[in-house]
Amino acid sequence: KVHAGLGEMQVLAKDVGSLNRVLNNVKTRGTFGEVQLAGLLEQVFTPDQYAKNVETVPGSGARVEFAIRLPGQRADGVPLWLPIDAKFPREDYDRLLDAHDRADAPAAELAAKAIEQRLRLEAKTIRDKYVAPPHTTDFGILFVPTEGLYAEALRRAGLVESMQREYRVMLCGPTTLLATLTSLQMGFRTLALEKRSVEVWEVLGAVKTEFGKFGDVLAKVKKKLDGASNDISEAERRSRVMARELRSVE
Repeated sequence: KVHAGLGEMQVLAKDVGSLNRVLNNVKTRGTFGEVQLAGLLEQVFTPDQYAKNVETVPGSGARVEFAIRLPGQRADGVPLWLPIDAKFPREDYDRLLDAHDRADAPAAELAAKAIEQRLRLEAKTIRDKYVAPPHTTDFGILFVPTEGLYAEALRRAGLVESMQREYRVMLCGPTTLLATLTSLQMGFRTLALEKRSVEVWEVLGAVKTEFGKFGDVLAKVKKKLDGASNDISEAERRSRVMARELRSVE
């Protein structure tokens, strides 16, 4: 049993090593973050509420990985985009974890600073390439695909606040991004309800106007019916008079 367990552990180690080699590839790491971001967007939004590889700034040629199409913001009918880009600085994060395992405080601080610098650089890139009101919102979202990396960023004093203040970029991990997207979806629904309620009020206003006209027509019809009723009553009275005269003739 011990030998069988060791064999299973060797297979597992081989699989972990394969995963490690996959994640060591820069392109694959980017795809990992992009796929996770796509999965979160699919959970919350319908396909027509967001798009992939969007040129948020017309004519720039720069395409952000994903952008949310905000409703009811521009009168010309052109979409207003909220850009979202995914990044995964795995090398610096691995160095940080390794330093923590070795209890090497200077190396951990060095790796944490490298993560901070990388995130600041990515935030600046998002602002420069993808954020350009009125084509977009005045802020963008930088998504990191692991909660551990997001937690390390939060530990850096003032990092998240300075990214929002200096670059107008919001840093999100998987949980916070899901909460943010859900809040946006609730806003979309509220906006849709407000739009439909305006249409309902317009219909009710039109019905009210037509109902007033209908009342006038109904009053005229009643007047004519009253006149016809009076004519019938007069004809009935004359009929009785003629009947009496006829009886006298008999």
